[in-house]
Amino acid sequence: MGIGIWALILFIGIIVCWNLVLKRNIAEAMLAGFIATSLFGGANALDLMWNGLVFAGTNDVLYASVAFVFMAYVIDHTAIINSLVKILNSLLGRLPGGAAYVDTIASGVMGTLAGSNSGNTATTGSITAPWMVQSKFSRELSATVVAGNGGLGAALPPSASMFIMLGFAPIGAVVAEGDLYVGLFIAGVYQIVYRIFLIMYFVKRDNIKAISPEFIQPLKESLRTGWKSTLIFFGAIIPIVMTIGPLAEGFENNPAIGADALDSISLITWIPILIIMISSLVGWTKLPKTKPDWMKFLNNAIPRFSTIGALLVFAYASSQVLTELGLAEDLTSLMESISISKWLMVLIIALLVALVAGPLSSTATLTAIGMVAFAAMVSAGVDPLLAVVAILVFASTEGASPPASGSIFIAASLAGAQPEKTFMPLIMYYVIPILLIGYLIAMGILPLPV
Repeated sequence: MGIGIWALILFIGIIVCWNLVLKRNIAEAMLAGFIATSLFGGANALDLMWNGLVFAGTNDVLYASVAFVFMAYVIDHTAIINSLVKILNSLLGRLPGGAAYVDTIASGVMGTLAGSNSGNTATTGSITAPWMVQSKFSRELSATVVAGNGGLGAALPPSASMFIMLGFAPIGAVVAEGDLYVGLFIAGVYQIVYRIFLIMYFVKRDNIKAISPEFIQPLKESLRTGWKSTLIFFGAIIPIVMTIGPLAEGFENNPAIGADALDSISLITWIPILIIMISSLVGWTKLPKTKPDWMKFLNNAIPRFSTIGALLVFAYASSQVLTELGLAEDLTSLMESISISKWLMVLIIALLVALVAGPLSSTATLTAIGMVAFAAMVSAGVDPLLAVVAILVFASTEGASPPASGSIFIAASLAGAQPEKTFMPLIMYYVIPILLIGYLIAMGILPLPV
């Protein structure tokens, strides 16, 4: 094996040990891994470090990821999600099992806005978990649904996992950010559709009835008080419509605009900017009004950047170091020497990612093995875009993977359930089916019309 592979093995080992054995911050693990991989360059170690940091510091994806973190903070502070959940309650609450449907849809909404599994579970579950229990769902089933839906935080764009995969130099060279955004969104829709059918099955199996109307705000009232919250979706719709589809083709054929102008529009840069602007306008009353209050507001946002910022900087820098050490060439040679059919390679990668995502977060999982999984799948004949989307789908099982998922324990506490009683249902109803969705995407059976 080449030096690039040995460096990667050490990189993975440091991340796993630092995070699981030493119980230290994942950002610290990234820094340790970055330093260790750079030392494989010998006399050129300092040059490798510098080149890696320059690559990370000039990476558009890094700045976009920071913007998304601040976007989630603004949305949380302006209480827009609460208004959206009330509207969903009014729409779906009168259905048998309405609370579970609301949790599913609201988790999808949260996934497109914040991208956090645990945050998703806590935000939507705080309302829907007790509601499900009132609707005669068992406490364990309520916790299972809430934890299982929490994974939509990583399944839908934007997410830290998506940024990590885009930031790897070999992936960024062959996968366009706009294509990945749309492809991952479609894959997320597949997951939501599956979850809706799963709720229908639970409702019929357990004979769940509709909750009393007194617990549901009339739609007219929820829209009257919260319709402005729906405007934030225009922050994603406008850039997507302008860059993809018939309108984009019209702009491209317009001599005054042209293809170059459209190519300069970055979805992952403009979506958070527009949503922050719209959220600020919609939730103006909840924002600070004085200079001291603004200083406090901004200071409170800083801790949200510390971990994800360091994580992404050193993850991207390490990917560049590994690239300069020849990892891509070494992996290609290794994969070519192993004769494995496409279907088997995809299955192995699916199981590998799911196993690693059990004890680790999706971000740590993809930082550790995302590039290896991508190289293996592409070498087996999987389209690069399908490979990245499938890997992200595999990693999204983190939210439902026992025993170490934070979402499970958050959901159990909200529903008053015993966490261990949700382990097998989560594996059966969420982990395995989600892996199957990712597998079918990688094999081209579930289409991604991008």
